[in-house]
Amino acid sequence: MDKNTKENNKKCDLDKDLSIHNNWFNDTLISVFELGLVQVYTGNGKGKTTAALGQALRACGHNLKSVVIQFLKGGSYTGEFKIQEKLQPFFKIYQFGNPYFINKNCIREEDLELNRNGFKLALEIATQQNDIHILVLDEINVAVNIGIIKIDEVLNLIKNKRKDIELILTGRYASQEIIDAADLVTEMKEIKHYYNNNVTSRFGIEK
Repeated sequence: MDKNTKENNKKCDLDKDLSIHNNWFNDTLISVFELGLVQVYTGNGKGKTTAALGQALRACGHNLKSVVIQFLKGGSYTGEFKIQEKLQPFFKIYQFGNPYFINKNCIREEDLELNRNGFKLALEIATQQNDIHILVLDEINVAVNIGIIKIDEVLNLIKNKRKDIELILTGRYASQEIIDAADLVTEMKEIKHYYNNNVTSRFGIEK
C-alpha cells in the first residue's frame, strides 16, 4: 500500500469518526426519558398528521410506547387506525370525533362532549405516571381554534406535563401562545397540491 493510499484511508476513518450519523448512536444519546419536549406541526400544507405518526413509528422501533389522540376525527378506515393492532403494545389511537366536518358556528353537543373527553384523556396521560413516552394530540390546534378546547387548558397541559414524555400537537391555526410554549414548531406550507387537479383522497396516502 503506497503512502497516498494510507493517508487517504486515515482521512476516511477521521471523516467516519466525525460523522453526525456516528454521533447519533454513541453513548451520549439523550433519551426521551430524560428530556421530553413539545413539538408543533401546523400550517395549511399536507403532512402534519403524517409527520406526527412518523415520529410515533420511529419511537415504536425503540420499544417506546406512543398514544395518538385524534380530535375532530372518527372512522376506522384510516391506515394508522388499521395498523395499530400489529404495533401493539407500542402504538395506540383513540378517536374523539365523528367522520364529518364540524361547523364551528353550530357545534353539536355530541361533538363537544366527545372532544372534551379526548382532552381529559390527554391530560391524564400527560400528567400522571404511566409508561407512555410519546403523546400526539392530533388536530388539537383546530379544536382550540373552533372553541371546543380552551387555549389555557392546552397551555396548562404543556406546563404540567411529565418531564419524560414527548408532546406533539398538530393541526392548522396553531395559536401564538402555543407556538411560544413549544420547543419545535414546523409550518407545513402548501406550494402545490394535487387536490387542485381534482385528485381525491387515496387510501394509504391521505387515509
